[in-house]
Parts: sequence; structure tokens; C-alpha cells
Amino acid sequence: MKSTIASMDRTDLRVLKGLVANGRAADVALGEEVNLSSTAVARRRKILEEAGIISGYAAIIDQKKLGYSITALVLIQLSSQEESSLVEFEAAVLDCPSMSFCSFISGENDFMMLINVRSFEEYDHVYRRELSKLPYVSKIRSSFLMREVAHRRIAPVILESDDRR
Repeated sequence: MKSTIASMDRTDLRVLKGLVANGRAADVALGEEVNLSSTAVARRRKILEEAGIISGYAAIIDQKKLGYSITALVLIQLSSQEESSLVEFEAAVLDCPSMSFCSFISGENDFMMLINVRSFEEYDHVYRRELSKLPYVSKIRSSFLMREVAHRRIAPVILESDDRR
């Protein structure tokens, strides 16, 4: 079984590119796109799934059409970087219903979050009732996304063939 990127060939990468473009693609259609039989595509897809390279499939939702037209990029500094403080903060962040993304980061700040809201008034509510109540928060910096320039599901360089077979 193929289990690492090193053991993947160019055809595997073409299958992945096709699935990134359309995760619901039928094996027959994907096979036509990458010049394989549907059976070969199904076999490669299964191998990629079992290896964990494909970790799942999801619908892409347009949050603006659901009324959530504002996204805030929030940088958070904690008062303590002790392991127990980080664990407690991370557990509490999972209870924030407005948060769509959170990551521990390097640099001056400790965490970066994306918060989705319908209005600036709603963000004020989230700031006061969710963000400021998170444990160990010493500083919160918010910026609002003005216009999305690119939103790739994966950087193209990751699926380049390089020197693979």
C-alpha cells in the first residue's frame, strides 16, 4: 500500500488534483480526465484514502449566502504559555460557536482564529461574550477580511509532480 508522498507517482497526483477540483467526481469521469479506467481510479482513490492522504470529503459552503458576510482574523496573546494554560485555552476555544478556524502560531501572538459573523454588532457581542472570556487571554487583536483574493483548498506546489515517476 502506498503510504507516503514519496511513493506516489504522477498519476496519483493527477487523481488528487481531479478530486481537489471536484471531490464528488465519479470514477468514470475522473478516469477520463486522467486517462485511466474507472477501476484503476477507484483502486488509486482507495489506496490514497487508506494511506490517509485523502482524509475526507466535504461540501464547500458559501457563508455569505447564509448571511455571514463578515470574517474577522483574530490574533490572541495569552498571559501564560505553560502547557496547562495552552490545553485549557484550546479546550475552551472549541466551545466558541462563531469560530471556524484556530491555530497555535509562532511569533508575538499565540493563536490565530477566524470568526464568522453577520454584522459588526454581532462581532462586538462575540468579542465580549466569547473571546474576552477565554482563559489566559491578555490581548486580542482583530482585523476584518475586506475581500478574498484566493482561497485554495491546497497549495498547487503540493500536487506538483517534481521528479516523481
